[in-house]
Amino acid sequence: MKLRLAALAVAGLVSSTAMAQDYTFRFQSSDPAGNPNFQLQQQWAEMVSEKTDGAVKVELLPVESIVAHNETQDAIAAGILDGHITDTSYFSGKDPAFGLIANPVGAWSAPEEMFTFMREGGGNELMNELVEPYGLHFIGATTPGLEAFVSAVPLEGVDDLKGLKMRAPEGLVQQVFAAAGAAPVNLPGSEVFTSLDKKVIEAADYTVFSTNHAQGMHDVAPHPVYPGFHSMPLVEISMNKAKWDSLPADLQDTLTTSVEEFAEMQVAALREADMKAVEEAKAAGDITVHDWSAEERAKFRAIAQGEWGKVAERSDNAKKVYDTLSEYLKSAGLL
Repeated sequence: MKLRLAALAVAGLVSSTAMAQDYTFRFQSSDPAGNPNFQLQQQWAEMVSEKTDGAVKVELLPVESIVAHNETQDAIAAGILDGHITDTSYFSGKDPAFGLIANPVGAWSAPEEMFTFMREGGGNELMNELVEPYGLHFIGATTPGLEAFVSAVPLEGVDDLKGLKMRAPEGLVQQVFAAAGAAPVNLPGSEVFTSLDKKVIEAADYTVFSTNHAQGMHDVAPHPVYPGFHSMPLVEISMNKAKWDSLPADLQDTLTTSVEEFAEMQVAALREADMKAVEEAKAAGDITVHDWSAEERAKFRAIAQGEWGKVAERSDNAKKVYDTLSEYLKSAGLL
């Protein structure tokens, strides 16, 4: 009898231990520690712990802590990292579909449009089709928001892009601006200010207004376009698929919900920072903010869509992203 009771006690202990199992995951961000995006991402990690009563803990590391920014996907598959928060376009070298879904240049006029596509237009399902063969599970998407456009010269519409010497990241963004008549060059972000100051370039695709302003970009480029008309990156939060599959369903649901809430929080925080920075800049009288009309935005989107089609020809997955995205934009009246 005593042996049986002892056995039952041990079984109960094992059972309660399994039920109370804690999960600790190490994620790497594509942002540096001092960046506002990274600071907001740390709040997501705290949110996860709170929502799961400490059952799930996320240790968030800044860019390059373990591997390079474009190596996190492989590191997660290999178990070196458990997950990442990163711009999906960094993996377009593996499949052009990553670049197209990450930043279909000109497609979105607000973060909410992209979030609706992800939830209701097939975007979430597409992302998992893309990442699961690489050993990842896509939890959800966020974004810093629609980027402003940095310019030293007035830009009122598409025609003003012709011959414009500008910085743009390699890939689809450069491709679209070149199709619009600009002369894009590939420069690292660290060289944008100096290149504008020395008039090597006249404009730059860089980041959101408040960050541009804080870094002094408007001192050398006093004609920003805001809200931006071009770029809004999809930032994915994904993790090792086997580790995701090992989580109880309730924790999976909580993680998914936490990313949706975080995305709204990040967008709201950076939008508020942008609006404050715009008002401060206008009050100082040192810059002229240009806001493109709906007609000019539509012209740029039409040019971009032609380039999306070229990317679609480069892989079966890219074609699937192109078809799903185009169908959604048409049905939503965004073309």
